[in-house]
Amino acid sequence: MRTLIPALGLLALTGCEVPSEFFQRMETQYKYEYYEASEFWADGRAMRVPPEGTIPREAKVGNPGLTTGRVNGALVGTIPLQVDKNLLLLGQKKYSIVCAQCHGVLGDGNSVVAENMGLRLPPSLLELANRPAGHFYTAINEGYGVMPSFSGELNTQERWAVVAYVRALQTARGAQAGAQQPLPQENR
Repeated sequence: MRTLIPALGLLALTGCEVPSEFFQRMETQYKYEYYEASEFWADGRAMRVPPEGTIPREAKVGNPGLTTGRVNGALVGTIPLQVDKNLLLLGQKKYSIVCAQCHGVLGDGNSVVAENMGLRLPPSLLELANRPAGHFYTAINEGYGVMPSFSGELNTQERWAVVAYVRALQTARGAQAGAQQPLPQENR
């Protein structure tokens, strides 16, 4: 009974719209609105111009083929990184964590998640072997169809590593047992 009365009191307070300095500090603090005048700054504006030479976080800089998977709007055909064992191992690790749940461990689209998807099944990545490398990179980076972007989960190198691993899965699909296979589309 001792705990019931305070619990009921707290429950009753949750319905109140009484401003509380403790709970509402961020909402009630003084702040400037967009384009509001300010006496603090010499130019009279509250909004500040970014310092010269800074780059917005979301800006794409550097080689566009590497950072976007496109050059002049066209998808890149090959992986713009050195494809080696370390990149493939990184790709395998990240694919297993991020992609395999929907696309399947083998990239064939067979997974528990796929079995329970009613809207649209994830495609078999093995059947998309004719697509350029940039197609897979932009799908990871920007999302594709009902697949969301995974740019927050994978950095640029990890995205290309996943593309390299997908290429390895595609190559392995048609491989003969014991035959030597080249690494997936190296940067030429």
